[in-house]
Amino acid sequence: MKSKVLFSASLFHGLNDASAVTVPMVFPLLFSQQFIITKYSHIGILSNLGLFTTFLFQLAIANYAHKFKFRYMLLLSVTGISASLFLITKAEDLSSLLCFYLLMRVFTSVYHPIGIATVSRTHPDQGMDFAMGIQSGSGNFGVFSAFIFAGYIAQNFGWKMPLYVCAVVSFSLGIMSFYAVRNISVERERPIKPDISAWIETIKNIKSFIPGFVYGGACWGATVYYAPSLFNHKFRVPLGNTGVFLAFWIGIGTIMTYFFGYLSSRLGRKKVSYTSLIGSTLCLFLLGTAQNLGIAVVGLFLFGFFLFLIFPSFQSYVGNKVTENNQVLAFSFVANIQMLTGSIVVLVSGFLSDWFGINSPFILITILGAFVSAFYLLSKHSPLLQRNC
Repeated sequence: MKSKVLFSASLFHGLNDASAVTVPMVFPLLFSQQFIITKYSHIGILSNLGLFTTFLFQLAIANYAHKFKFRYMLLLSVTGISASLFLITKAEDLSSLLCFYLLMRVFTSVYHPIGIATVSRTHPDQGMDFAMGIQSGSGNFGVFSAFIFAGYIAQNFGWKMPLYVCAVVSFSLGIMSFYAVRNISVERERPIKPDISAWIETIKNIKSFIPGFVYGGACWGATVYYAPSLFNHKFRVPLGNTGVFLAFWIGIGTIMTYFFGYLSSRLGRKKVSYTSLIGSTLCLFLLGTAQNLGIAVVGLFLFGFFLFLIFPSFQSYVGNKVTENNQVLAFSFVANIQMLTGSIVVLVSGFLSDWFGINSPFILITILGAFVSAFYLLSKHSPLLQRNC
């Protein structure tokens, strides 16, 4: 049962995250053609409202998840993702693109609060780090695949074609994911309806891990929405090759997440967490200040090496910190923290890019990374300094 749930959740995570980055990959092409998107701030507005929509719906899903079975939520999500990707191709102006994009973000709101909590609940104790690494790495592999194909397909066949392809592939993988757990019930016999006291208790238990998720959300949002434009517009890299660079970034991250369980057992979760925070911050600085393509590519790849250890590391802290009854709430909350932070950062980054250049988003999150690293290294309230973490 555990293996089927992990397999299903991994497929679900992969298609969910692949669809979420396929759409931003066509933004630079639309900007270059000055069709629908004519300013970087348009990218900021689209991404901000998209992430904020996910933030709101993840809260709602966490509150009502006890009423629905995981497998049916999965099926609803992948069907909605596929349909909304198709609708995006019908957009002819910014308002219609925004409406269809927000619809897609509604359906991508299911996995992170429910899928991760399901994996956590079915893989307790010693299996936690391994399972978190696998499901996180599978999401990254979906992003890797999207970066590889979306850029080349958009470059050669137009901005609509990668959305068509992603819609078909997402639905196919979604059916496989549903089929794997069609006869498995992972819900409690007596579901627990969350109330305000459960939310308060959950947030109190995990509040010291929030800065890590804030930083992770900012890094993800800025990179997915602005790195394509950084390479395509500043360094004049064709969109297909830009996709390859970003695919290597996420590919490196995927490998690291799959090895997270091993690294955690050999080095300790604390050392892995410290190294990932500090290393990713330094690499962001290199990427944001690079004046030639070679240095920017090196900075991007090293950034992927460190960044993607942050997500399973802090998810494992949360999984071990909260009770089973509150895990859906906990993972919904931290996912929402990432979404909310990402939405703010990408909105600000759009205007900063118009004013100061497309490298400014990476300078912004470098500063954020320095503060977060200092908190975990120096603050007496840092949970990474406590013996029971």
